Amino acid sequence: MTMREARATTAEPELPARLVKGARPTEPSVEIALRVERLSAFYGSAQAVGEVDLAFVRGAVTAIIGPSGCGKSTLLRCLNRMHETTPGARATGRVLIGDVDVYAPATDPVEVRSMVGMVFQKPNPFPMMSIYDNVIAGPRLRGWKLSREQRNELVEHNLRRAALWDEVKDKLHRSGAALSGGQQQRLCIARALATDPSVLLMDEPCSALDPIATYRIEELVRELASDVTIVIVTHNMQQASRVSQRAAFMLSGDEGVGRLIEYGDTATMFTTPKDARTEAYITGRFG
Repeated sequence: MTMREARATTAEPELPARLVKGARPTEPSVEIALRVERLSAFYGSAQAVGEVDLAFVRGAVTAIIGPSGCGKSTLLRCLNRMHETTPGARATGRVLIGDVDVYAPATDPVEVRSMVGMVFQKPNPFPMMSIYDNVIAGPRLRGWKLSREQRNELVEHNLRRAALWDEVKDKLHRSGAALSGGQQQRLCIARALATDPSVLLMDEPCSALDPIATYRIEELVRELASDVTIVIVTHNMQQASRVSQRAAFMLSGDEGVGRLIEYGDTATMFTTPKDARTEAYITGRFG
């Protein structure tokens, strides 16, 4: 199966979990959008993440939590092969979208990143591009053949999805860098959504924003979850409890390797965690 065929498969909202290779859902109705099997990540000879197994549920927000340096962001970047863009970085194990292993030699990493979009900690609109051109950048890079009318519709549609259209519709050809921090982050979300990803990764998307802008992003995350599976890294326990349905707790041991300690329903983990280390972190006794 090719990546394009996998896109078509993962885009189907009713894809049964039994059709996902190796799927072992814990609930009968759960559908898996993306599966991680024995994933380890390295920077040169130093291991940062050790043998993580995770299944991200379709249509849900999953929060990855844990203290600084436990490998949360590294794990996130492995999900769309951004990790390997760092010199000397590599990953082992498998990341599956449908039956396709995104780390297989024949898999195109550019196609992977169109299926698994990413929003970074600091808003990073392309400074030399207009708001309009920022949104359309991904489809243009991937060679989508769109008419002017289709491009206009795509820009408006994704700015609306990012709750930004009403604020910028009269200044689409101004620089995206001229927007406020919160608006820039929503522009980056619109840009990530423009390639129609099935999964959206968010690496502490509110850490550089004020409380009002943070509220807008959190509200947007909740709204987008009905259309796209979201994985968010956050240090903010309150934010994790507000926006996510699933949570994964990571911790690094004495060897400095980040490992998955506990994964499950957010409400359950935050009230009755299974592991004492999870409870200690959530209650603020360390981290």
